[in-house]
Amino acid sequence: MKKRLLNILFWSVLSAAFIGPGTITTAASAGASFGYTLLWALTFSTIACIILQEASSRITTVSGINLGEAIRKYWYDQLWGKTAVYLILLAIVLGCTAYEAGNILGAIAGASLILHIPYYWLTIVIGVLAFILFGFGTVDLIAKVMGVIVGFMGICFLTTAIIMKPPILDILSSGIIPHFPNGSEMLVLALVGTTVVPYNIFLGSGLASDQSLKDMRLNLGIAIGLGGIISMGVLVVGASISGSFTFQALANQLSDQLGSWAATFFGIGLFCAGFSSSITAPLAAAITSRSLLANEENKSAWSNEGRYFRFVWIAVLIVGLAFGINKAQPIPIIILAQALNGIILPLVAIILFLMVNNISLLKADHINSNILNFFTGVVIFITVILGVTNIFKAITKVLQINLIDESIILVSAVIVTLLIAYPVYRKMMRLRDGKAKKTK
Repeated sequence: MKKRLLNILFWSVLSAAFIGPGTITTAASAGASFGYTLLWALTFSTIACIILQEASSRITTVSGINLGEAIRKYWYDQLWGKTAVYLILLAIVLGCTAYEAGNILGAIAGASLILHIPYYWLTIVIGVLAFILFGFGTVDLIAKVMGVIVGFMGICFLTTAIIMKPPILDILSSGIIPHFPNGSEMLVLALVGTTVVPYNIFLGSGLASDQSLKDMRLNLGIAIGLGGIISMGVLVVGASISGSFTFQALANQLSDQLGSWAATFFGIGLFCAGFSSSITAPLAAAITSRSLLANEENKSAWSNEGRYFRFVWIAVLIVGLAFGINKAQPIPIIILAQALNGIILPLVAIILFLMVNNISLLKADHINSNILNFFTGVVIFITVILGVTNIFKAITKVLQINLIDESIILVSAVIVTLLIAYPVYRKMMRLRDGKAKKTK
């Protein structure tokens, strides 16, 4: 039982990675704007996250190599494979760096709701705690500490949501039956996009070694499932807001309805979300970089204590802290990261889909079943929509024009999906038959 709990805590680092200030803002905004109606989007995104994370972790557990290593092994000798490696690396490292500032600012916002301390001191404290954890802890210890923080965050949000006594039948029906209220399309995509993120796919694959397939699936499913439930709790809490969403508005609303303790719980939960994500973003950047760049010549430099591994997480953390101290968001980097992630998320999902159908990598016993391929295909379609959306957002911010029309996005996503569906299907069938070209 103790070992099971420790393993669940270990995998909760994935929940810590996607439940950050951005997720809290999106989920609470969805609740404030549409009540419980969009809970189903969090149900879907949680299932989609489990499907992709299980696939990436299965590669490591069964083959002994992680997703990045598998990409290099099977496709690095092809031009598009090399291009994909460096695009993925650039997008994920830039994305982690850009959003690190948001994570730190979110943690500061949570602490500021309950402590009256200047933001720069809070930033310094967060930075010192992060450096201590990274400098003296192992990856396994960091993952378990993040699991504890996520658990405490879950207690804060779920306790608040339960005490609000929401209508259970409405919660259950909204969590299962899809609804698209007028004007909700972008929030639905945002709820999925804030849960299914590219760097988490590499993070999960990089952490999956030394576990049996059965244990990995069970513990990963429980950890991500609990993360999804926490996000749903945030949405339920957000439904109590009357008017536009801000952290302070939500804290005030909770204080009025439940007492000052509720605002304190919310502040602690927001701080935990920001701090845990501010740890996992540098960790994910370092693990992804190692999986894509490490080889026999530089293997020791990419170990957990190696100089390359440390350089990546230190650089991401320092840049995030610098923006946090100045209370500034790195807007140009975020715009570039959005554009790159618009390409990378569907690309990573497609590559992952091909990998888990590669009989030479996973053998016949562990490749995807037809049913799992169907559900993975649905997830890939959604990632294409998310990708097109992110590209449109980036163009909009750069050109200062409004190009984000839901019908344009949907039509574009359908066209892109149809264009790639047939060649991906043919490639998948060759891989399943064991006829694909192998890299020497």
